[in-house]
Amino acid sequence: MRSSYLEEDVILLLKDITGMVQPQSTKERERLIQSGRHYCEMLPVEYVPTEKYMQVYQESLQMYAAQTAAATARLAEKIVQVRGRETALVSLARAGIPIGILLKRYMKQRLHLDLPHYAISIIRGRGIDKNAMQYLLKRYQPQQLLFVDGWIGKGAIFKELQKEAAAYEGVSAEIAVLADPANVTQLCGTHDDLLIPSSCLNCTVSGLISRTFLRSDIIGEKDFHGAVYYEQLEKADLSYAFIHEIEAHFSEVGNEVYAKAQAKDNRKAVQGTGMDDVKNIAESFQIADIHFIKPGIGETTRVLLRRVPWKVLVDKRWKEDLALRHIFRLAEEKHVPIAYYPLQHYKCCGLIKKMGDV
Repeated sequence: MRSSYLEEDVILLLKDITGMVQPQSTKERERLIQSGRHYCEMLPVEYVPTEKYMQVYQESLQMYAAQTAAATARLAEKIVQVRGRETALVSLARAGIPIGILLKRYMKQRLHLDLPHYAISIIRGRGIDKNAMQYLLKRYQPQQLLFVDGWIGKGAIFKELQKEAAAYEGVSAEIAVLADPANVTQLCGTHDDLLIPSSCLNCTVSGLISRTFLRSDIIGEKDFHGAVYYEQLEKADLSYAFIHEIEAHFSEVGNEVYAKAQAKDNRKAVQGTGMDDVKNIAESFQIADIHFIKPGIGETTRVLLRRVPWKVLVDKRWKEDLALRHIFRLAEEKHVPIAYYPLQHYKCCGLIKKMGDV
């Protein structure tokens, strides 16, 4: 699979389906999804950020690079301590890939450890890429594989992973993420609802690849799950600009700047799990399907970038938090109302609109 990443950073176990799938508008995709079509059988038209939004992204990157680096360092050190020095990093495409690259680079620079890094597809409701798993298990022992993602929202992909890993003896369903506000995994850089700047953009910060795709007319029985390479966006590619910005802070480990960033991410996790917030929201807003509720900064951003949002909930304690500036910017651009609502585990939450209401 082509991408703008170097092979020394990641090997993508994906089928290149560039030119084989016609992207669809956000509203058309949402109508089809809500009428029963699976999201993995379609691809969205990639959001092209406005100049104002890109300015907010760049400012957010500058502001949260140290905290992101601190979370990366903390997670990398946990991985080596808990899983050992023979681990193979297996990022979940696509949001996990930049995080896997940061972990690999941190371990190489700071821990003198060069771990293999792959990316594979897992799709809610359709499972993990079995051909990619077979590829990995021919090369590594089951206990060496460690799945990596960017963040955990309410934990839907984590549950999918638990179910799928059970089919592979010795493969752990444990997942390593930078941010786990849902409080479901110990292998995390922080339990805070951290702004990971890569969550603010789509393919232009993820190697110019689409989200993964699975449809039987294009993906054969022996194929990896598919993805598109957006060659036309090469001039707008910020994938390595993001990596380099975070990486520049790795050398701060142990100094005062790093210590402050670590301290910010070192709060005790709130009791319970993120599903407590999700159930309260479902009851308050009479939402029957919890898939319409997307909590956390990363998931709220995704709702605004590629779904049809109904509203964004923000906990009043965080309304002035600079980590939410891109959320407010996107909501303004897309005319999405902001409502203040008490959240225990998250700073914000995106709610998807029922297309029957449009």
